[in-house]
Amino acid sequence: MDTTSSKVKGHCRCGQVEFEVSAKPMITMACHCTGCQQMTSSAFSLSSLYPSEAFSINSGEPVIGGLHGNTRHYFCGHCMSWLFTRPEGMDNFVNVRSTLLARISHRV
Repeated sequence: MDTTSSKVKGHCRCGQVEFEVSAKPMITMACHCTGCQQMTSSAFSLSSLYPSEAFSINSGEPVIGGLHGNTRHYFCGHCMSWLFTRPEGMDNFVNVRSTLLARISHRV
């Protein structure tokens, strides 16, 4: 198992909420459930699952959106970007919208 740590920053579209992950994702996924389709106005939602302790908010105040149920979806209160989700029954994990993470370019 690769235990190399990596830090990646992310932010909402307007930049008011900035966050960071300090681990590699446990899994990446494309969810095709009806809820994700409605929240993204697309056929799917891309996300990456991280341990909660590897996730931090660096600036801004995310707000809860979506259905306000046991699964909590967090958004930027200004631009309404869907930032991350804390899934019901999975308190030790956070599901981050992959498209908001900084792009890392590698030069060859």
